[in-house]
Amino acid sequence: MTIKEVGKPHTWTRRSVIQSGLAGTAALALTRFSLAEETPMAPQFVASKDGTQIAYDQVGSGPALVLVGGALSQRGAWALMAKLLSAKFTVLSLDRRGRGDSGDTAPYAVEREIEDIAAVIDAAGGTAFVHGQSSGAVLSLWVAATYPDKVEKLSVYEPPLILDDSRPPVPADAMAQVSELVEANKRGDAVSYWMTDVVGAPPEAVTAMKATPMWPELEAVAHTLPYDLAVLGDLMSGKPLPAKAWHQATMPVLVMSGGASPEWIRASASALANTLPKAEHKSLEGQTHDAAPDVLAPAIEWFLLG
Repeated sequence: MTIKEVGKPHTWTRRSVIQSGLAGTAALALTRFSLAEETPMAPQFVASKDGTQIAYDQVGSGPALVLVGGALSQRGAWALMAKLLSAKFTVLSLDRRGRGDSGDTAPYAVEREIEDIAAVIDAAGGTAFVHGQSSGAVLSLWVAATYPDKVEKLSVYEPPLILDDSRPPVPADAMAQVSELVEANKRGDAVSYWMTDVVGAPPEAVTAMKATPMWPELEAVAHTLPYDLAVLGDLMSGKPLPAKAWHQATMPVLVMSGGASPEWIRASASALANTLPKAEHKSLEGQTHDAAPDVLAPAIEWFLLG
């Protein structure tokens, strides 16, 4: 497998928006706003293979653990998770290419994002544990398959793979639609399209989000949405995973999903675990795509250190 192959609540709250269908998108970006009182730390930087400067935060001590976020998220979204994990790990949370304090060298290619994470791993000593969420989980799988000698163990939470007809696939022209809106500087429209047509969120949920302080933050990184679509490729098209998807990722892998998440994403997590050479699937009871850090962090620690 190559990169190229591949009921409405009455009041919209942060969690009800996620539960209504925001799987595969800005859960980590939403989390950022619950941490607004946190004082952001000054980032560290590492040069990727093409010279792009990648920003990351580093906290804690112990074996290195690199955190990779999903669509529309920035490194600040990991603040609470990093704090919980920092007692046992040296936690590195990065701004993916084009976001926050990281650079964005054209032209974009998924291979460049893979190299970005490899550079952060090298900055941590050359090998690390990796945890990815949502589209960041898929990117982490590509990193593990491309650099299996750098990733000691891999943990992923709810990669948004649509592998059957249990939910509508992403529109075939989604890349063209999002790219056109971004190029026209219609950032809000690009985020709205992503939320409704790609993710499947109700329009009224998106309308509610527009009235919150989170919306300008999402618009600020709207130009990276085509990057996430490139990372996902045709993995949200309703086609089954290829038999040897990411088979080069021979390290132990934990694939997690939320017990309260939609059936399609729970089933795809199980299918992914059954496809990888050395993987297991774990369901986190009561969790959605916006998994609580105090539930997810112990599961990550249990797997990586157990």
